Amino acid sequence: MAKINVTLPDGSVREYNSIVTPLQVLRDWKPELEDEILLAEVNGQVWDLFRPLPEGEVQLRFLDFNDPHARDAYRHTTAHILAQAVKELFPEAKLAIGPPIEEGYYYDFDVPRPFTPEDLERIEQKMREIVAADYPLERLELTKEEARKLLEEMGETYKLEILKELPDERVSFYRQDGFIDLCRGPHVPSTGRIKALKLLSTSGAYWRGDERNPMLQRIYGTCFPTEEQLQEFLRRLEEAQKRDHRKLGRELNLFVIDETIGSGLVLWLPNGALIRKQIEDFWREQHLKRGYQLVYTPHIARDELWRKSGHLELYSEFMFPTMQVEAHKYLLKPMNCPFHITIYKTQTRSYRDLPIRFCELGTVYRYERSGVLHGLLRVRGFTQDDAHIFCTPDQVKEEVKAAVQFALFILRTFGFSEFEVKIATRPEGKFAGTLEGWERAEQELQEVAQELGLDYELDIGGGAFYGPKIDIFLRDCLGRRWQCSTIQLDFNLPERLDVTYIGPDNKEHKVVMVHRALFGSMERFMAVLTEHYAGAFPVWLAPVQVAVLPISERHLPYATQIAERLQAEGVRVEILAKSEPISGRIFDAEARKVPYMLIVGDREAQSGTVSVRERGRKDHGSMPLEQFVDWLKPQLKPPKAE
Repeated sequence: MAKINVTLPDGSVREYNSIVTPLQVLRDWKPELEDEILLAEVNGQVWDLFRPLPEGEVQLRFLDFNDPHARDAYRHTTAHILAQAVKELFPEAKLAIGPPIEEGYYYDFDVPRPFTPEDLERIEQKMREIVAADYPLERLELTKEEARKLLEEMGETYKLEILKELPDERVSFYRQDGFIDLCRGPHVPSTGRIKALKLLSTSGAYWRGDERNPMLQRIYGTCFPTEEQLQEFLRRLEEAQKRDHRKLGRELNLFVIDETIGSGLVLWLPNGALIRKQIEDFWREQHLKRGYQLVYTPHIARDELWRKSGHLELYSEFMFPTMQVEAHKYLLKPMNCPFHITIYKTQTRSYRDLPIRFCELGTVYRYERSGVLHGLLRVRGFTQDDAHIFCTPDQVKEEVKAAVQFALFILRTFGFSEFEVKIATRPEGKFAGTLEGWERAEQELQEVAQELGLDYELDIGGGAFYGPKIDIFLRDCLGRRWQCSTIQLDFNLPERLDVTYIGPDNKEHKVVMVHRALFGSMERFMAVLTEHYAGAFPVWLAPVQVAVLPISERHLPYATQIAERLQAEGVRVEILAKSEPISGRIFDAEARKVPYMLIVGDREAQSGTVSVRERGRKDHGSMPLEQFVDWLKPQLKPPKAE
């Protein structure tokens, strides 16, 4: 065997003349790190610690739980432990998929009946037994034919379906004890590496998210290197469940999804509609300040438009069926882009007119499988805060920079302060435009991020077929990551739909389009906002900003005067004058998360004051009404983003 020259993270080099694994190298180099290290990186590729190194020159890094690749491997190994436990307890179960997800993992099984809470307890106990046994993991490589025979013997029909779609002639399996699974890996060295685990829930899930396929049973779980980390996660999970926007949506009368209307179609209730109005008013005001032009477009268009734009060819699986109207076929729009292009093309445009920025709160419709619908986060009808910028190639960089700054300003205004940025590059398959155009666009996006001082990661191959993009992820108060804002370059639609401008040379040139959404959609942003604030919206967004509570009926006239004075200042105010005791009405206002309560009785009526109680049981005592008005006024406007 040829030599293996291993360059370690500290720059030192070790030579080996026989088969060696990263784990053996680690033991030679720094054995005290063995308990922490979960995975290796070999010449930039993630690698099992127990997998032999390739011959020749090897750049070797070691990864612990703080690295996302190692974290995924840790979770994926636990998913295999879950699958082994289920197969031991329910031998008739067939395996589907079991990927790592953010802060956990899941595994889908085809079983005769749904899992019960008692089943989960038994499965979790079996998992702990498998961990205690500390079975080593082993990677096997088989030809596709060998793999097919093995899976047929095992009766794993779902794995056979996956196998057929794999492009390589050799595939990998991972084995622990008597359990074996088709898997590309990587994994941690042994089951005993999993120190703290918990099964969380079970639900139904259609195979591949398609309701025409069998309903499988999905088990969710999580795992961490320490019990302390697990308990902290469970505490945050409990808090997240309290903040679930679906639960708060019902309690606060924000929205409803009713099956008589249809799955994934949202009815905005008065309270939710009021919040949405505040968001939309702010959105329009800020866009007009920045030179955008408001447009409105229809919900349907003839199929010919969608054929020209390429949506019928490339996006039809997400579009609702056609409607026949007189001699023409129409489709619900999945996107606003072709409409904005049509508006642009109503006139001949000169380079002197550019950039042109059209914006619209445009409602679109996309056919999502019922298995993936989720409250406001995944719906079939939603309103995008959409904008399309038509510019020359030389203007792209400044327009993208302004769009990123605008997105961060908007998100900060709504109380978010932590962001992650990814730049998605050219996909490996089909893509629009030229390679040179893509390289230039990707470079410009990276320069924008660098000039704005943003930390960013490259999402290799994650771009849309029509151009690269910048995605902005926010972190909420629980540290959860949400994608909202996206800024995308497009070389495709201007070419397909002949979108041009007259240049200084008096000839036609293709524009570059920038697609841009700051909230992503009103529905999704409302869900994120609701969970971030746990329904306790800041004063400027709250549906009812002040509740006036007269202690008894004789104090109602004074309460009415207060309400009228506040309404004159534009305050959304409500008088809670029910016959129930004042303590019950205070509890009701707290439950509705009203920011301020003004309690008035004899003393307040005589002195022209109000007793101020802030949401969260904070008592500010008595103050003159006008003092309260002056104190409240600044809170009625959106805060200034830093």
